[in-house]
Amino acid sequence: SVLAAEQRMFGETLRKLLAEGGAAKAARAWASGDTAPGRALWSAAAEAGVFAVAVPEADGGAGVLPVELAVAAEELGRAAAPGPYVETLAAAELLGGTPWPARIAEGDAVVSMAVPHALDADVADLVIAADGAERAAGEPLASLDPARRLFRVEGGGGFTDLGALLCAAQQIGLGRALLDVSVEYAKTRHQFGRPIGEYQAVKHHLASAMVELEFARPLVYGAALSYGTPDFARDVSAAKAAASEASYGMAKTALQVHGAIGYTDEYDPSLWIRKARALYSAWGTPSEHRARVMSAL
Repeated sequence: SVLAAEQRMFGETLRKLLAEGGAAKAARAWASGDTAPGRALWSAAAEAGVFAVAVPEADGGAGVLPVELAVAAEELGRAAAPGPYVETLAAAELLGGTPWPARIAEGDAVVSMAVPHALDADVADLVIAADGAERAAGEPLASLDPARRLFRVEGGGGFTDLGALLCAAQQIGLGRALLDVSVEYAKTRHQFGRPIGEYQAVKHHLASAMVELEFARPLVYGAALSYGTPDFARDVSAAKAAASEASYGMAKTALQVHGAIGYTDEYDPSLWIRKARALYSAWGTPSEHRARVMSAL
């Protein structure tokens, strides 16, 4: 594994917490405008230390721990947890010298970032741009993912490397969740008297999607390890481009395996499928990130 035992334990604890907290149910409620279950999940995540690992010790956090942050983001993606987690975590490094990092560490502050649109700005305590300057959110915008409510912001745009890294980790988590549920569905769904997972075409699609995810995940954690070095921006862009392609590819495969049921609101895979498409171009498009990698070579 690319993770140390303590980091794996952190991820496993968070995974259990998010499952027991009903993240999928909270995501549906969030999409309908009821943020109470999502805020309860947010508080539970804060108690588990999710926000503390984004904040320096001087500001009341555990110190900025990039690998632990990536672990947290991966599990939040796997659970389809609603809310601007990535934005709040990424904002902590931009708000040093203010009271905000201490509030973030406690789970007491929800921060949105305009990159270029602001996620869940209606529930955020603060909206900032990628340069750390405060912004005012405007009208709501249509979103590919109902649980990702976007708002127009004047002067929004760009992204931060840490935010792009955490978005990539989130994509790996949702991709893995879709792979797991698709494999299980392929074992139990029968067609012509056989489980569809026995058909070579289905096996091939699932295997190809799994390989893409397996190649992208080490890039994410490799980028986390390069935090604070001159290579960080390049490594983040390589990770984000790979994670975007892998998670979106997995979403398309999941939809093929499940058929139309995969996109119905009542069925959990729809939460991840929609999020995969929305995150594909969030925090920089794959082409933008590939261009950054090329310019760094």
